[in-house]
Amino acid sequence: MDFERLNGDIKEMRRRNRGLSLTVGVLAAGQILALIVILNLLGTVRTIVVPPSIDKTFWVTRDKASSEYLEQMGSFIAWLVLDVTPASIDWKKDILLGYVEPEQYGPLKTRQEVEAERLKRINAATVFAPQQLVPSEEGQSVVIRGRLRTLVNGFETANDLKAYRVEFSYAGARMHLKSFKEVANVGN
Repeated sequence: MDFERLNGDIKEMRRRNRGLSLTVGVLAAGQILALIVILNLLGTVRTIVVPPSIDKTFWVTRDKASSEYLEQMGSFIAWLVLDVTPASIDWKKDILLGYVEPEQYGPLKTRQEVEAERLKRINAATVFAPQQLVPSEEGQSVVIRGRLRTLVNGFETANDLKAYRVEFSYAGARMHLKSFKEVANVGN
């Protein structure tokens, strides 16, 4: 046996083991650093979602949407509910129900069906022209003020300033309509 050669082999193995230990340590530190970064990003990531039409940039987090998004969605919902004719109310109702939160689906569907029947019976149309949008990020709502014209058989029967509050909830990476109500038209 060559003692020098065996001793040299042992030293070579120890050197390689130190190199491998250092490599494993660097890889483990990298994994821990990556885990820390991922955990820090979980609560702060903003998801980009697309409303029916995009007029402005906006952001959405886990439970809130920006004022710009609320304005765009509020305008879209107001168009679906208030800008209707006997020919368009049924398909607008179907589109609207796709945005309604599950708890409000039944009552809103009934309300829209009653309204559709009424519009068809008296041959009426409503046209809403938004004039002011007042979003609330805290309440996830928007107040829309504007002029609502009502036409029956082609003749204007009403032309009033109205205000509506559109409330949203955010769940499942999606904005849902919580309520759509007329409110007192204050602040004009």
